[in-house]
Amino acid sequence: MSICNELSDAPSVDDQILDAARSCVLDFGLRRTTLAEVARRAGVSRPTVYRRWPDTRAVVADLLTREIRVVIPDMDGDEPARVQLVRAVVEVATGMREHPLFVKILRSDPDLLMTYIVDRLGTSQRAIVERVSQAVAAGQIDGSIRAGDPVHIAAMVLLIAQSAVQSAGMVAEVLPPEALTAELAVAVDTYLAPR
Repeated sequence: MSICNELSDAPSVDDQILDAARSCVLDFGLRRTTLAEVARRAGVSRPTVYRRWPDTRAVVADLLTREIRVVIPDMDGDEPARVQLVRAVVEVATGMREHPLFVKILRSDPDLLMTYIVDRLGTSQRAIVERVSQAVAAGQIDGSIRAGDPVHIAAMVLLIAQSAVQSAGMVAEVLPPEALTAELAVAVDTYLAPR
């Protein structure tokens, strides 16, 4: 086992594996991605992958979490919290609608996402709810966001944005991407506005 060099820019083994999984899913889709191919592309042994993840779905779930965390912007500007939050929600939703990995999974393996649509919150969804609830609480303090339980409001914002991302293709004929972005901003802003 090697000693970690904190000054090194080299990706961790986990990141190498997740990068390899991303490459495999983009090339083959989820169903045809194997942990053996992920290990080969990552330049590690299969046992190294299996020690970290039990199966392909688990690797891809962690990959999606990593990819989503990267697109969540910081909300620490001078503007009212509601303005920052609406902008962040729209940016994340737009980023996910256009994200190559998410698009590939949504088109080729939508059943992977069904768990996180109907059964339970995933790790990245929990992180989003936590981040949004903090922004909601800040907005309640600055008076830009209505009263209510910040976690409940954050969960509803997640549902609104998630629906806009997942159903964008379905409504594209009557609500093109630019219009969907504008309408999402109105929906979230109106939902958060003080009454």
